[in-house]
Amino acid sequence: MRTGFYPGTFDPVTHGHTDIVRRACSLVDRLVIGVAINRDKGPLFTLDERVAMIKAECVPLGIATGCEIVVHPFENLLIDCAREVGANVIVRGLRAVADFEYEYQMVGMNRAMDSSIETVFLMADAKNQAIASKLVKEIARLGGDVSKFVPAAVKDQLVERLR
Repeated sequence: MRTGFYPGTFDPVTHGHTDIVRRACSLVDRLVIGVAINRDKGPLFTLDERVAMIKAECVPLGIATGCEIVVHPFENLLIDCAREVGANVIVRGLRAVADFEYEYQMVGMNRAMDSSIETVFLMADAKNQAIASKLVKEIARLGGDVSKFVPAAVKDQLVERLR
């Protein structure tokens, strides 16, 4: 069984994230979506809320593609969590050159700690290249329409949270 590990903060989950999940499902039999407990980022949504959003938006994608999707919160090193969940591959989405520079360093560090787990990069679809959770939150905070960037249920939660 091929198992992928797709880590992120997902604060909130965006169309870019769900597109990567859908596409990753064509590469693996089981995709573990690692929801990072990143205290440095000061997330808008709690861990439980982010896990619930991911489950609501991504589990149906797994059903549609025949890929088992598991949502797994984690606070340890990404490579350690990937190993713990039995991942053969780490899945990362890339939007721009800046993403690549950061991810390239991460691959080197992860490979030094465990060379048996490969990292694959999926380029963001053109319509999702500009989407970033940070920008989505800022647009929502300023009263803008984020419906082009996030699923409808996530938009509703953003609006409610930022009232």
